[in-house]
Parts: sequence; structure tokens; C-alpha cells
Amino acid sequence: MYKLAAVVTGMVATNCYTLFNEDTKEAILIDASGNANTLLRTVREEGLSPKAILLTHAHFDHMDGVEGIRKEYPDIEVIIGENDAPILENPSVNLSLAFTGTPVSIKADRTVKDGEEIELIGLKIKCIEVSGHTIGGMCYYIESLPPSGDGVSQSMTNKGVLFDGDTLFHGSVGRSDFPTGDAEALLKNIREKLFTLPDDTQVFPGHDSETTIRWEKTYNPYFNN
Repeated sequence: MYKLAAVVTGMVATNCYTLFNEDTKEAILIDASGNANTLLRTVREEGLSPKAILLTHAHFDHMDGVEGIRKEYPDIEVIIGENDAPILENPSVNLSLAFTGTPVSIKADRTVKDGEEIELIGLKIKCIEVSGHTIGGMCYYIESLPPSGDGVSQSMTNKGVLFDGDTLFHGSVGRSDFPTGDAEALLKNIREKLFTLPDDTQVFPGHDSETTIRWEKTYNPYFNN
């Protein structure tokens, strides 16, 4: 069975997730902001072996905890969309310099393309590029997960699961006024790439509360005005 733990951390309250296989004790982290001790809490408590960090995009508040994790797990694989990889290395564009005054530059171990399917911890994960918040924002879609009882801090179901970073929020969408952002592209891509997923897909965003594709299609004011 699989379980999901979430922690809200970093200077702008980023949702960072740990998804793990209870049987093999293998884990993946989705986004990594702030202090490594906080980000690795579930890993330590559950005795997990983290295999990869999936970055939804390259903004500092989703990746400034990566190097702290790498110090403890030097073999962990850092994965990001191919078009956001250059931003990850550029402190001016990834906003670390502007927001914190401290430049953060990280090199990914692996990049993924739109539509690519990767396999980690026994799961097939589809990579869906949704540009607009950043030029290469990547959403990670798992078509189904086995039910996981009470879970750790999030209840998982056998429905689809989407980790979408700052693309689609509960009742909102990500900002598009940062470098490489594009408001028109963001709304278009959400409609064409996310709203075509099954309605009962659970959406775990980079900030605020979880939602579903059905709710956003029906009630999100950015698409119903």
C-alpha cells in the first residue's frame, strides 16, 4: 500500500509531499522547500529510503531544500521538467535572489518531457507539462493508487492523484507575473491538459488545500465567469 504525508514549510508556506510504498519502504518527495529536517520527518519516522525528488517547477520556494536533502541522501535523484531546468540554475529567474537575498542554484540529475511516463517506487507517473506559471511547470499524474487505510496525514484513494505545484489551486490558479509566466497559456493549458483528466482526480497543489478536477471545472472562477 501507498501512503502520503504532507508538510507545509518554507517562507511562503509550500506544500511538500512524501509518497511512499509501505511494503518496500521506498519514497519519493514532491517539491522541497525550507529545512531538510522538516522535509525528512516522515522519511525518518517511517524508516524510508527516498529515491527521488520530483520538482513541479523551479521557483525557490519549491526547491530551496534540495541541497539539504542531498547532504543526507547524496544518491537521491532530482527530477524536473526539461524547460524549467535552466531556471533551476538561475537565481534571478528562480526568484531566490529577489525574495531571500541569497542566490540558490541547483542542477537537476534528470529532466522529463511532456507526456513522458516514469516509474518510481512501483508506480507509473505521467509527466504533464503545463506552462504558464513558469515556462516548464510539470505536473505529476498517477492514474490510480491502492487504498491506504488511514494514511499518514492525507487519505489516499484508488482514484487518480495529481501533484501540480503552482498550476491549479483550490478556487484559483498560479501567478503568471513572474519571469517566463504567461496567463493566457496557463488557463489554456489547464483546460486542455488537466481538465481532461478524470473528474474524481485528487489534486494536491503547491499551496493551500487539496481539491478535485471536478470541483475546479465546476466552481473555479477563472473558468466559470
